[in-house]
Amino acid sequence: MWLGSQDQRAEQINAFFQTLSADEQQRALRFRFERDRVRFIAARGILRRCLGAFLETAADRVRFRHTEYGKPSLSEEFSSARLKFNISRSGSRVLLAFSIGRELGVDLEEVRRDFATMEIAQRYFSALEVETLQSLPKSVQAEAFFNCWTRKEAYIKAIGEGLSCPLDKFDVTLAPDEPARLLETRVHGPPAFRWAMQSLDIGHSYKAALVVEGHEWRLRCWRWPESGAI
Repeated sequence: MWLGSQDQRAEQINAFFQTLSADEQQRALRFRFERDRVRFIAARGILRRCLGAFLETAADRVRFRHTEYGKPSLSEEFSSARLKFNISRSGSRVLLAFSIGRELGVDLEEVRRDFATMEIAQRYFSALEVETLQSLPKSVQAEAFFNCWTRKEAYIKAIGEGLSCPLDKFDVTLAPDEPARLLETRVHGPPAFRWAMQSLDIGHSYKAALVVEGHEWRLRCWRWPESGAI
């Protein structure tokens, strides 16, 4: 996994922009606000640099394809590498996850207490998750809310269905003192025990979660572009 900043110097943004595909460049230019445009370019540029390093190719030569639900993967020409990836960005940060031959999903969210309401929880969370959230002290409910939100988002990205998968059709842990875990799933696909779920500590004002297929793997975390561990 790599954690990077979307707030990069102008010269770095210009360099990243040159590595993007024509479609990505057009998408970047459609952003109304400069900050949003810059952050999009930074996130895509960092992703391409990382993938290029793994594939031993230039960043601008990396090509993508997408599933019917929009999950990105590498194009057919890179299929022999068996490299899987996922990306999430929020606020000033971007989080990237990579694996060899294992499906995975990652989600990063900047904690916003105005978003962490019981009304939103009741709309999107499962009955068990809402009950658990309501049982917690008010002082930790916002943290628990984003624990739940990031774990659910990471799971639907891992199974490749995105928002087409109803968020109330599976249960995750969310209490601050409880390890991240997929408790039960009522959607089509592998059973809950086939997936490993892990919280990621990347800073006070953010929550993040990773979901990976299988259990016999080791997590390594880095900051981009430095090589030091998170």
